[in-house]
Amino acid sequence: MLALADGAKHGYAIKQDVEQRTDGVVRLGPGTLYEAIQRLEAAGLISESAGDDPINGQEAQRRYYRLTDRGWSTLRAEVQRLGAIVDLARSNPRLRKGLT
Repeated sequence: MLALADGAKHGYAIKQDVEQRTDGVVRLGPGTLYEAIQRLEAAGLISESAGDDPINGQEAQRRYYRLTDRGWSTLRAEVQRLGAIVDLARSNPRLRKGLT
């Protein structure tokens, strides 16, 4: 969902965004990517949207996805939850020694 926070993207652009944000640690295969898209869409977190104007035939065939209002709320809540976990970890003296 974080990949869609900057705006609507098609599947391949989502894959590229995830790989860039994780410095290549997370690499999504097509099956994993489109299964995740289907789950997020079924949960009402993302929806298909109009993309850029088609430049060529390939662009016309791409499906673009965007966050729904529910998706935005869920993403914000998850970012807060993960931030709290990171804050808790950083407050642990045994961990803090290795983080500085």
